[in-house]
Amino acid sequence: MTSSDTHLCRGLVIGCGGTLGAAWTVAALVAVRDALGWDPRDADVLMGTSAGAELVTMLGSGIGVDEILAMQLGESTHPVLSGHLAGAPGRFPPLPRPRLGSPGLLRRGLPTVTGLSGLLPEGGGDAGWLDRLANGLGAGGWVSHPDTWLVAMDYATGERVAFGAQGAPHATLSEALRASWAIPGWMPPVRIGGRRYVDGGAASTASADLLADRGLDEVIVLAPMASRGRVRGRGPAALERAVLRNWMSAGLDTECAALEASGTRVVRIDATADDLAVIGANFMDDRRRLATLEHSLRSTRTAVERALTTGDRA
Repeated sequence: MTSSDTHLCRGLVIGCGGTLGAAWTVAALVAVRDALGWDPRDADVLMGTSAGAELVTMLGSGIGVDEILAMQLGESTHPVLSGHLAGAPGRFPPLPRPRLGSPGLLRRGLPTVTGLSGLLPEGGGDAGWLDRLANGLGAGGWVSHPDTWLVAMDYATGERVAFGAQGAPHATLSEALRASWAIPGWMPPVRIGGRRYVDGGAASTASADLLADRGLDEVIVLAPMASRGRVRGRGPAALERAVLRNWMSAGLDTECAALEASGTRVVRIDATADDLAVIGANFMDDRRRLATLEHSLRSTRTAVERALTTGDRA
């Protein structure tokens, strides 16, 4: 597949991933752009979850991959991006609020991780850096790309909601972005239209199947919190692998299969064991951000080229 495929109706899906997943994804965007000769801003649909929502907000507002890479490298002169990472969360969450997030979720028969997210205390983090990003890029409205979707989870029902999609509840860009990033136990839920929403990653790493009825020719899925097959880890990484990654990976397998069954080709790029060795167990550990970016600029290029030349997609 080459740049001659510009006639394709193509979607871009970016999954959750925290600080380090965002760095990995920026490298993957560079690799996809270069391999396809295609600007991700030209995607027919841009859909992101959590840190992925942050990146599609940038793309949807017209910011190119080179500028987003410059932000990661500390070289951006963009008035909104230049100081953006300085306001991002640190390695550990602040003290939570003294109440459970949504204990009723566990009684709804939802997947274990989703149900247990309701038993975490309500987060006490400050999402001001996301509010500034949204207001700086969206000027109080939405981004210029007409199909930019930010995925969050209804904290009462576990339902995924793609803000910006047709039929979704109305939300400002700031509300939708903060909701999509509202990691249970870390960030407080965001109230929109009388309902509370949290990070869409509590329901799915990427929610790729939400595009199954869009009639797209191809969907590029970038998912740093997923991997092919079951991945084991040692020490603190064992918990991330067993509780989150393997669950998210299996869910993404199912979602990509649903996309393929609808007639849409899927190019799925996710984190390899070598990527994870650099990233470590804590995806919010900003001390590893530049090392993750530098490694991923090489590793994702190899992964994308392999997927496109061998047909090893979803």
